[in-house]
Amino acid sequence: METQDLKRCAWAGTDPLYIKYHDEEWGKEIHDDKKLFEFLVLESAQAGLSWITILKRREGYRKAFADFDVEKVAAFTEEDVERLMQDTGIIRNRGKITSAISNAKLFIGIQKEFGSFDKYLYSFMPDGKSINNFDGKLPASTSLSDAISKDMKKRGFKFFGTTICYAHMQATGMVNDHLPDCAFK
Repeated sequence: METQDLKRCAWAGTDPLYIKYHDEEWGKEIHDDKKLFEFLVLESAQAGLSWITILKRREGYRKAFADFDVEKVAAFTEEDVERLMQDTGIIRNRGKITSAISNAKLFIGIQKEFGSFDKYLYSFMPDGKSINNFDGKLPASTSLSDAISKDMKKRGFKFFGTTICYAHMQATGMVNDHLPDCAFK
């Protein structure tokens, strides 16, 4: 059976980029800190925008943010901020750009404290495991995303409220919210 004939979550729509993201990434567990940092940057950039807007600029973000190398991003200077403000491949919002840099520094701090950012995130999860919902409900946030975003805010993270946190959890497979009849769950 061709993948276009398979049932998928309705939000994936018909855009090939959205479909590819849905089929290959969304809800799939990621434990690699580099990929977790990528989604931290992308989800934070998405605040107030649609996810497809960010997906269409993903390669631009990859180039602009040193292939999501957290050490390199943490070392960005004011000169880099000005360069990024001119980069049409990303969302040119000074607050989101500077938060990506400061969040990178905080991300490294969490890695040092917990051994990895992944271990930090999963320390909030029941039994340290991801959650498979498959119940057809797609909440904007949960008590878990509330707890994680509250802790991250206390640590100084910006553009990572509970809704963005929950989207990050879905994107990285901490929660799998594919619909019960989705072939890609």
